[in-house]
Amino acid sequence: MESSKTGFKPVFLRECKRILTSKICIWGLIVAPILSMITLVYMMNEGLPTKIPIAVVDNDNSSTSRSFIRQLDAFPKTDIIYKSLSFREARERMERAEIYAVLTIPKDFGTDAASGRQPKLVYYTNNAFLISGSLLFQDLKTVSTLASANVVLKTGKAKGYTNDQLMPIVQPISVESHPLSNPWMNYSVYLNNVLLPTLIQLMLFMFTVSSFGSEIKLSNGRYLLRLSGNSIWRTILGKTLPYTILMSIIAFLVMTVLYYYNHFPLNCSFLVMFADYMCLIIASQGFGLILIGLFKNYRFALSIASLIGMVTFSLVGMSFPALAMDGPLQSIGYLLPMRHFLLIYIDQGLNGWPLGYSAYHFAALLGFVLISIFFWGSIKKLLCDNVYEP
Repeated sequence: MESSKTGFKPVFLRECKRILTSKICIWGLIVAPILSMITLVYMMNEGLPTKIPIAVVDNDNSSTSRSFIRQLDAFPKTDIIYKSLSFREARERMERAEIYAVLTIPKDFGTDAASGRQPKLVYYTNNAFLISGSLLFQDLKTVSTLASANVVLKTGKAKGYTNDQLMPIVQPISVESHPLSNPWMNYSVYLNNVLLPTLIQLMLFMFTVSSFGSEIKLSNGRYLLRLSGNSIWRTILGKTLPYTILMSIIAFLVMTVLYYYNHFPLNCSFLVMFADYMCLIIASQGFGLILIGLFKNYRFALSIASLIGMVTFSLVGMSFPALAMDGPLQSIGYLLPMRHFLLIYIDQGLNGWPLGYSAYHFAALLGFVLISIFFWGSIKKLLCDNVYEP
């Protein structure tokens, strides 16, 4: 018969006390996620970078070139902070990261454009900063196309053609664009809905491994088993449940900020999305148990947990499309809880599809917990042996 001083409850209370008295746990489980959420939401509050500084080297200085510069400066993403510099000065400013693009307008730009001699606009973007470089390239290409179309319209009208006759020449193919799920092209929606859950997964990977590995390091493995009544399931449940509860509160806070305060798109019920977070939390803990049971070495398992947690953002297909990856890399992505969380979020939160479309991914997340059961015996042996391998 289980003693009142042994079992699940003593293990659970001991772990709660350990979390509350550990600076590492407080910083890693509470301060870091909340601080990261505040920082990321604040940094991307505008949704899309605006007023990115560039320089314009105007070698023409005509009314046409000045009109062209005013059109470019009217774009919300572009801020022309230097004008009429030499190209050498502009390049040096780009090298010092004071500007992110340089546009060069050739001499006789206005005259050549009016006479149909096709002047060349040359622009350089700093793609070492991928987002700013890409956005500026988009603006520069757009304004160059508009300038070209404007010249064709003016020349055509001077020759007596009407707008209806000129428009098929200026724009032979009409494009109608409808961005789905995130029509505002809001980077905060794109990034924060993935970065914050990825951070939660990373912390749970590391602290799940650490919660058991530190017991072995401090030679408390056998004591922990005795405290649970020599029951490995009580040991694991008592050790992991405090982290589950704490991270559930953090997840609820993250969802409240994203979907109620920031009004990010959520085309399913709040409960369904919270279930996605809960499955991610317990799947991440199951993954951590698999690592400590598989490698049987605290330091090595912790290193692998941190490594996998850090590269998750790339492997799950947010920074690079998963379908464009090599087959082995695509498969590795599906071996991580975050990949299934992401697909549930896309299907439910963004697309609002029926819940059945995500049943496989919910099952996959729960599968990490079930697979971890096969490693409980190895964890129990580690605790019984109580031998720390540096």
